[in-house]
Amino acid sequence: MTRGPNIRTAALTGLAPAVWGSTYLVTTELLPPDRPLLATTLRALPGGLVLLALGRTLPAGSWWWRAPVLGVLNIGAFNFLLFFAAYRLPGGIAAMIMSVQPMVVVVLAALLLGDRIRALHAPACALGAGGVVLLVFRGTASLDTLGVLAAVGGALCMALGITLTKRWGRPAGVGLLTFTGWQLTAGGLVLLPFWLTLEDLPDGLTGANLIGFAHLITLGAVLSYIVWFRGIERLPAVAVSFLGLGSPVVATLLGYLVKDETLSALQLVGMAAILGAVVLGQRPPGPRSGEASRDVPDPPALPAPPDRSAPPAPFTVPAPSTAPERSRPRSTTSGEMT
Repeated sequence: MTRGPNIRTAALTGLAPAVWGSTYLVTTELLPPDRPLLATTLRALPGGLVLLALGRTLPAGSWWWRAPVLGVLNIGAFNFLLFFAAYRLPGGIAAMIMSVQPMVVVVLAALLLGDRIRALHAPACALGAGGVVLLVFRGTASLDTLGVLAAVGGALCMALGITLTKRWGRPAGVGLLTFTGWQLTAGGLVLLPFWLTLEDLPDGLTGANLIGFAHLITLGAVLSYIVWFRGIERLPAVAVSFLGLGSPVVATLLGYLVKDETLSALQLVGMAAILGAVVLGQRPPGPRSGEASRDVPDPPALPAPPDRSAPPAPFTVPAPSTAPERSRPRSTTSGEMT
């Protein structure tokens, strides 16, 4: 793949984290209050069921367990842990902890995919984590142990989900919409019992609530995850992981534009650092172990030079042919019997 298509694919894939960055604003402004599990369940399950109905294809073989594993890692457990951490950790600490996710992907890609760890990965990870700290940190805050563990677990789920999605790929003959539907459905089914057990149903739904849920289901889940999984197929796992850092940037900009929140010089520096990390993260990985010899073909074998020290072959006269001569047909003239 050339550099041009890589840039276009990265830009399109980056739209998914950008949309996810609007989730906080949509949740606080349009959805019923204090219903994070309701929001995450309805974000995943309805869209997944619609995609399953359109694709009319169920997993087969090993994909009966692979699809649920990916759905739990990429959607179900990740969203649950993210919301749980956000409710227990003030001041954007959850986003700061989640910023370690690219570092985890760098290690997992080396172990599970055979990608080389490059020298530029260290400054890219440092830029990304430092940029998120400058962007979302709001002074000292008490740390809740369960919240910290949930944020770390969310980062690990996202990192492992990206890596396994890249390693397993998409089964032959299964479209991207169906593949996304498998994962959304699995993630939503995992969240469903938690929602029914830990949260009450809202008393009623307003028009704003319906608009918010429609946004989460369509843009926030179906379309964004289709774009996200397409990007994982076409880009290196490490490159995709750095694109996820765009979520806090979009969340901060929307807070400034819509909710009249302040935007300091340090936050602008943090945005620039995150952008630099994303650019560094798009560098393609080196060849996997054993691939270099396959990529460079062996040079063609040259014919051996003639041995000029050998005596020339003797001149021979071909022997006369011993094959019987065919008799030519006798010509006939008029009056001769044939």
